[in-house]
Amino acid sequence: MSLARAERAALSDTLEKTDAGQPTLCAGWTAHDLLAHLLVRERQPWASGGIAIPLLAPLTEQAMRGYVDTPWQQMVDELRSGPPAWSPYRINRVDEAANGAELFVHHEDVRRGLPGWEPRESDETRDAVLWSLVRRSGRWLYRRSPVGVVVRRPAGEQAVVKTGTGLVTIDGEPGEILLHAFGREAARVDLRGEPTDVAAFEAAPRGA
Repeated sequence: MSLARAERAALSDTLEKTDAGQPTLCAGWTAHDLLAHLLVRERQPWASGGIAIPLLAPLTEQAMRGYVDTPWQQMVDELRSGPPAWSPYRINRVDEAANGAELFVHHEDVRRGLPGWEPRESDETRDAVLWSLVRRSGRWLYRRSPVGVVVRRPAGEQAVVKTGTGLVTIDGEPGEILLHAFGREAARVDLRGEPTDVAAFEAAPRGA
């Protein structure tokens, strides 16, 4: 099973056990807001432009508000059932490319929205895909770092994702590094390097 399909099922399971009003790692968003975001993204693409383009944000926010009276279980069922038949996300390759990281990160946004969270247990298959994502997307997500960036997983594999004067090494499980790269503070990673390099790295924005 692809990462996107596995995370869709796992996120749906988690949401079924989550209160719609629970906070998430997405600042200001409850679990309901996050799920509405996902449903608009893949079911109303004409209204999802605000996700990437600030000028169109009101259109996206209006579409998300359209779910305010939708029963919670119905929303979860819609996510679980996957994109509509007409959606390009129905194509496995497109779904994996567009939704693999998206659903993993948002699943953790829900899981880690309250104190006391713990990372999920390692999974060899999932971690292999996540490590590939870290190596590819890290170049973009850490692009604003003023120093070089190396990512390294416990198994010993490492990759340079940003070159520059100075160096910071990010140690952690692939999923934790990916969450950190997307700007989540609730990620268990260790930063190693000269204090001035680490400080400069931490001051720089991360994510898309």
